[in-house]
Amino acid sequence: MLTQISQEIKSMLSKFSAEDNIIFNNKVIKIDKDNFQQIETESNENKTIAFIDGGQAEIISTGNFCLSFIRVGAVFFYGNEKIKQIKKEFYLFTKSKYLNEDLYYESKIFGNKIINEEDLFISSNDSSIKTGSERAPISKITNMARRFAELSLAKEIEDEVDFIILDGTLEKTFKNEDKYLSELNETVSALAKSSSLFTTSGNSPVVLLNKMGLEGCWSYFLENKLENPKMDYPTEQTPEYSPIFQNGFSGHSSLNTTTSCEALKPARNKTYFVKLNSKAKHVFRFEGNKKVFPYLVNNCNDALFLGYPYGLIFVDKIARVTNSEKNSLKMNILLRKDNQEIAEYLSTNNAHDILDNLS
Repeated sequence: MLTQISQEIKSMLSKFSAEDNIIFNNKVIKIDKDNFQQIETESNENKTIAFIDGGQAEIISTGNFCLSFIRVGAVFFYGNEKIKQIKKEFYLFTKSKYLNEDLYYESKIFGNKIINEEDLFISSNDSSIKTGSERAPISKITNMARRFAELSLAKEIEDEVDFIILDGTLEKTFKNEDKYLSELNETVSALAKSSSLFTTSGNSPVVLLNKMGLEGCWSYFLENKLENPKMDYPTEQTPEYSPIFQNGFSGHSSLNTTTSCEALKPARNKTYFVKLNSKAKHVFRFEGNKKVFPYLVNNCNDALFLGYPYGLIFVDKIARVTNSEKNSLKMNILLRKDNQEIAEYLSTNNAHDILDNLS
């Protein structure tokens, strides 16, 4: 049976070709070898780069309330030398609230209030947090708060560094997230460890571009994200739109038609695929300012994860909330004599934990 399965997978892979298109933001973009650019790796100049990531743990989670612990961190590197690190921590208490014939989630922060509690007030049926037809679980607000905290920390330190690299993307996922994204300047970029993008043939663009890529370190420019409808850029709905949009604009006398689309948009809205070490097997999705590439390459030589910035590896370690830390935080609350009533609510949501312990 395993042989048949292997043959089925290999048969599918053999049908993929370099003549393909990437599906991105509900648009089909043709893969063009001219979009590859070599990344210069020889630089005698050092820059300060801050890497940001976050960690979280649900300490108490029931159907009607959730207490979580969230930590976000930033590590500063000058060249390959770590010069500074920051940690922000807080507890997040979220409860349900019935309002206007709908169930809402309301949160309160204890600790470093680097985000606004009001931004976390959201309907349990909001499309940005629910999955399928079911209302979102109350624990989903923890993900929102962590994301907002990471973006808030980036805003807080952006004047201290030359570049900032977030773990993930710069795409809006949650309600009110655009408030935090819009405040960031062009020093802020993001690098995603994984990508859920597809080509029109069903292939992975990461694998395909890695096969087609240049020798050494390279970037592949995908496209700009046209997010601001007030800006004077043509779209498929405007008469000025034409197939040459990827290379320039037509029909706009105020714009130089030889100027590339890439040059006209803010750096933060640009998406690339990047290979950051010549010997690396991995290609990552990058959003932001490509000026950081030569300096980022110098941070991607760690043998533990060749081609991935060591700064992101390090900040993941200091921001991560381990299981032992989670259990310690949990016991500190539940073992208090006056918190017996809180412990009773755990039985409403711990059936999975009981089964996990039996296995």
